[in-house]
Amino acid sequence: MQVSFSAAQITEIAQPKVTRGSTHETIVAIASLADAAPGDLTFLGNAKYKGEVPGTRGSIVLLPSDYVGEPADGQLFLLVDNPSVVLARVCARIERELWPTPEPGVHPTAFVAAGAQISAGATIGPLCVVETGAIVGSRVHLQAQVFVGRNARIGDDSWLMPGVVVAAECEIGRRVRLQPGVIIGSDGFGYEFVKGRHEKVPQIGSVAIGDDVEIGANSTLDRARFSRTVVGEGTKIDNLVQVAHNVTIGRHCLLCSQVGISGSTALGDFVVLGGQAGTSGHLKIGNGVKAGGRAGITTDVKAGSFVNGNPAIPYMLERRIVVLQHRLPDLFKRVEALESQLADAKKTSS
Repeated sequence: MQVSFSAAQITEIAQPKVTRGSTHETIVAIASLADAAPGDLTFLGNAKYKGEVPGTRGSIVLLPSDYVGEPADGQLFLLVDNPSVVLARVCARIERELWPTPEPGVHPTAFVAAGAQISAGATIGPLCVVETGAIVGSRVHLQAQVFVGRNARIGDDSWLMPGVVVAAECEIGRRVRLQPGVIIGSDGFGYEFVKGRHEKVPQIGSVAIGDDVEIGANSTLDRARFSRTVVGEGTKIDNLVQVAHNVTIGRHCLLCSQVGISGSTALGDFVVLGGQAGTSGHLKIGNGVKAGGRAGITTDVKAGSFVNGNPAIPYMLERRIVVLQHRLPDLFKRVEALESQLADAKKTSS
C-alpha cells in the first residue's frame, strides 16, 4: 500500500473537534500505536491501548474527544468522536485510489445473452456470463468470471467480485458488495426419503438481497424451496456463512464467520450471531438478539436476549455454569471424603 496525505488532508477528512500540536510529515502509511513511526497515521480505537499513546511515534494520532494528554514535538493529535470511524473514512479515500472505479463497458471475453439488459454505466469484466432476461443496473461492476443467471437482477451501484454467482431469478439490491466466491441461489438442501432412497425436492424459489448488504467470501445463500430466501437491508455477512432455504434475515444484522442458519428460520432486525453460531430450522430469533461464538440455538429466542453455549441459554447463566464446571473435580473430592467419613462413622457405631 502506497499512500501520500498531508496533515491538512487528514484533518479535512477527520473534521476534528480539537487539534493539538502540528506536524510537517507526509502520511505514507497506517500503523498501530506501538508500531507507528514518523510518517504514519495511527489511532486509539480501544481504550485498553490508551497507555500506548504517550509512547507512539506516529505523526498523526486520532484520539477520542475526551483524551487529555499532549502530543510530542512534531506530532499532531486530532480529537474526534470515534477514531475508528474516522480511520475508516481515511481508508475509504485510500481504497478509491488503490482500486479506482473501472471504465463502463463489456469486456471482449464476456458473454452477454440476447435479452439481457446492461446499463450503459455498468462494467462487465473478463469471462463474465450474463444470461437472458438478466438486468444489470447503473454503475454496477462485475469483476472477472461473475455469473448472472436467467432473469436475475443486480441493483444500481453494486459491486460483485471475482467468481460470484447470482443464479436464476435471484435479486440483488442497490449498493450491495459480494466478495469473491459468494454463491446466491444455490439449491436448498431438501430431500424426502421415499422407498429407501433420498428423493430430491425441487427448489423453485429465489433469493432477495436488500440494499446496502455486504456478503463475505465463499458464503452461500440457498434459494427457497418456494417463495424467497431474504436478507434485509444493511445486513453484513462474514466469510464462509451458510444460509439455508426460506430463511429470512432482518435489517442491519451481523453474521460472523462460519455461522450456519437452518431452513425456514427467521431472524429479526439487528441480530448479531458470533462466529460458528448455528440455529436449528423453523425458529424465530427476535429483534436485537445476540448469540456468542459457537452458540447452538435450538429454540425460539425472545427479542433483546443475549445467549451463549450449546444448547444456547441466557449468557449470564451459561457463564455461571462454566465457572461451576471448573469446580466439579473439587466437588467430587469433597463428596468422596464425606462418603469415606460416613463409612468410618458407621464402622465405629457398629
